[in-house]
Amino acid sequence: MLKHTMVRLAVAAAVYGGLSVAYVQQIQGQGQQPSQLSLVKLADDLYVIHNDFVPGNSTALVTNEGVVLVDDKFEVDYDNILAQLRKVTNQPVKYVINTHHHGDHSGSNARMQAMNAVVIASEQARENMVEARQPGVPTITVKDHAHIYLGGKDVELYHFGRAHTNGDIVVYLPAHRTLVAGDMFTYGDATPQLIDYAGGGSAKEWTSTLDSVLMLDFDRVVPGHGTVTTKAEVRRFREGTVAFRNRVHEMLVQNRSRAEVEAMLRKEFNWADLHVARGLDGAMAELR
Repeated sequence: MLKHTMVRLAVAAAVYGGLSVAYVQQIQGQGQQPSQLSLVKLADDLYVIHNDFVPGNSTALVTNEGVVLVDDKFEVDYDNILAQLRKVTNQPVKYVINTHHHGDHSGSNARMQAMNAVVIASEQARENMVEARQPGVPTITVKDHAHIYLGGKDVELYHFGRAHTNGDIVVYLPAHRTLVAGDMFTYGDATPQLIDYAGGGSAKEWTSTLDSVLMLDFDRVVPGHGTVTTKAEVRRFREGTVAFRNRVHEMLVQNRSRAEVEAMLRKEFNWADLHVARGLDGAMAELR
């Protein structure tokens, strides 16, 4: 445990030391304009509040006792989120679930709490928010598995392990056979695997975490970023995590340089500056 903590701190220092101000502002929503949001209907009581890429998707389960909202974008998007919800319900947001700590998924927490919503996340995500001094820290945490029962509907929360961060949870809606994945799964060419080592993420453990997710009985998945898709795409993404690990390890065994590994990841895995800043040094350390 001590060794893991020291490695995480060393990686965090290296990553944050080279992290651009622009990225810090982006992930916390600083300087952001409100996003153009659209409402995607999945069922009479289930909707995705969608936008292009950043911030992440929000998913709303509507009940006659209130709304369960999974992820709440940036604070600047709060009013627009409520405007989208008012198109389909007059019920207040009762619970907000953060799939992880990043500000594009948790930025409206404080505003939601001011309207009496209860914010829930994993214990690890809450710790990350406290360390980062983010507003709207969750008041309820999930260790491994929990249920929310509201208006006769069942919402299941699972924390299976490390992936994008150490605090990723997925939200399972059994009546709809739908999974809300957060950034453990993103969909589309513009959203390759992003490993936030400073936030406790792990390329090595991501695969086994997805293996546990794939044991759930769902057909449809709402990604952290991208359009709603199918379980088959989660399986394909899982295979991509294996390919990523193997390819990086292969290059390290060949004593390739950091610059060569970076060039490969940009070419073969569509990594951009953000992915390099958050994940390159950590991946090279973890996958030797």
